[in-house]
Order: sequence, then C-alpha cells, then structure tokens
Amino acid sequence: MSELKAALSGDFQHIIAFFSADYDAAALATALGDAFPQIAVSGCSTAGGIGPEGLMESGVLLIAFPRDGFRIHTGVIEDVGAFSVERASEIVRGLKAQVGLNSDSPIAERVFGVMLVDGLSNAEEPLLAAVHWACGDMQLIGGSAGDGLSFDGTSLIHEGRLLDRAAILMMIESDFPFRIFKTSNFEPTDIKLVVTAADTETRTVHELNAEPAAREYASAIGLMLDDLGPFSFASYPLVVKVGGDYYCRSIRNMNPDGSLSFFCAIDEGLVFTVARPEDMLSATARTLADLDRSLGGVDLVLGFDCVLRRLDAQNRQIRRKMEDLYRSYGVVGFHTYGEQLNAMHLNQTLTGVAFGARRGAG
Repeated sequence: MSELKAALSGDFQHIIAFFSADYDAAALATALGDAFPQIAVSGCSTAGGIGPEGLMESGVLLIAFPRDGFRIHTGVIEDVGAFSVERASEIVRGLKAQVGLNSDSPIAERVFGVMLVDGLSNAEEPLLAAVHWACGDMQLIGGSAGDGLSFDGTSLIHEGRLLDRAAILMMIESDFPFRIFKTSNFEPTDIKLVVTAADTETRTVHELNAEPAAREYASAIGLMLDDLGPFSFASYPLVVKVGGDYYCRSIRNMNPDGSLSFFCAIDEGLVFTVARPEDMLSATARTLADLDRSLGGVDLVLGFDCVLRRLDAQNRQIRRKMEDLYRSYGVVGFHTYGEQLNAMHLNQTLTGVAFGARRGAG
C-alpha cells in the first residue's frame, strides 16, 4: 500500500480501485481508507486489469481523479436484484442535484455516469434499464465485477465499506472534453441455435435446438465436447440481433450436466447466431484512432474490456500487440464479466470514455 500511496502525488478527490480476486476486499477497503483518508475510494474486483504497463492478471490498479477539472458524485445501490425504477429515479435525482449548474452547455456534454456492479448478481439488465431511464440524455458506461475466472463471488468497495449484491453509481463532471465509445469485433455466420430449455433466473441454457446445450454448441462450432472452455467461448461467440445490430451473449462456463451458463440474460425462444471474431487489433485501433481525431488528442481512456477479449487475444497470440495499442492511447481499466453502455449490458466488447487533453475543447 505504501508503494501505491507514494506513486500518487497530487490533490485528488476520488480514486477508483480495480483489484484482483486474490485480495481480501474488506482489508483492502480499510487499507485504502487509511492510506488516503481525505479521498473517497470506490472500486471492484476484476477478471484482470489494464494498467500503464499492460494487462494485469493480479494486483491493484488505482485511477485517481484530480480536484482540478473533475467533480465526482457517488451513490450505492443496495440489493440490485430487488431494484426498482422508483429507487433508480431517487438515486439519480440525488446525484444530479449535486451537479454544478454554472454552465451554458447541456448536462450530457459535461457529465456522464459510470456504474460498477456485482458481476454474479444476474441483475444487470433490469438495473441498467432503470438507471439509464432515470439518467435521461446523460450517457452511462461501466462494467460487471469479476473474480478471475472462478465465478465464486465478486466484491465492490466504497468509502471503506465492503458491498454485497450491490452496485456503485458515479456521476463524473469533467472540464475536459470526453467521448463515450464501444468497439467489438465479430461477424455473424449462418449457423443458428435456438434456446429450447433454460433457467432464466440463473442464465442457464439446458437445451439448444432441443439437444443438450453444450453438445449442440460444440457440434455447431466443430469441436469435441471435451474441448469446450473459456478459449473456445471467446473464439466462437454467440450473438443476438437487436434493432438491426448484433450483440454478444457470451457463454460463461459449461456445467457438469452439459448446460451452459451465460454472462447476459437469456430466455427460451431466443435465437442465437454463431459468430466468428474479426481482427480485434485492427477494430480496436480504428476506434481509438477515431477518438483521438475527434478529441484533438487523447489524454486517457477509462475502459471496461470483456475478459473473453483478453482470452481471445491470448489465443490468437496478439496479447502483446493489444498491450502496445492500449499503452499508446493511455487505456486503463479492467477486464469484466459484462460491459455497460447506456441501457445495454454487453459481452465481448470494449466500452469506455476517452478524455481529451485540452480543457474546454471538443
């Protein structure tokens, strides 16, 4: 902790902490509070971090926002499984009331939301829908906390507290220009898989095309059942078509009974399309280059990157090139169990916010 404290010199008002699941979250929350007594700290456990030196599978990453140029307002959403639109409106109204009004520019150009949520709560979709509705024109991004690839339990911390089945909502006012973005890299094929038996509450698919789910998926992608695992799930994502666009509904793990658990909500009758990844490096580079041009230079990117993208990069032996790309644009953040963009809970996507270097520009 002393090393982290020594690395942060300046007048900060808020720190976001991303940490690997091998840390005791309660002890870490206390230690961070002791190390930075005048600074609010929020954060979550991860499935890996994105730091200045590259991709991290263990460790703690601190992202500090200075008082000069930023104002951050936070709220905790307890018991995300029972969250309602009315409660969302109450929390968002309370945070909006703290936002500065001394500006002629619309709030959506000055303020955006960030949400960190328990990645094993199975509650992201209704939670996001309620919060985004309450936010109005203001954009919302974020990520679902992870625990490596154990799927045992994720952790969130906020101002010294350890949170359970919760979410942290931040409203970030920025004097610097920013752009909200997403990028993904997959192409749909002609192969269709229909969910014919599922447990929607646990996001578990028991049958695809009226066959055992794992066996039918393995057959569709040309693999043996015993070869299924995180790398095959990353290399052969399942997508659904929503409003003319395709979005990933990624497989989390295969269960002993041959069913498949997912990172996103599923339902019986849902039609999956098997997809194949395109060049992740090129697709991500194009998005970051566009952001750089739009902002007249990117200073920092806060990113929420699906853990399956990291696994796919490793599988295709482009991890080092992705690290170099992220480093060149100042991308920091964490590998998630799901990415948030406005009202959408996504998989196999990089979402985030890019900040320009010139205050008041954009």
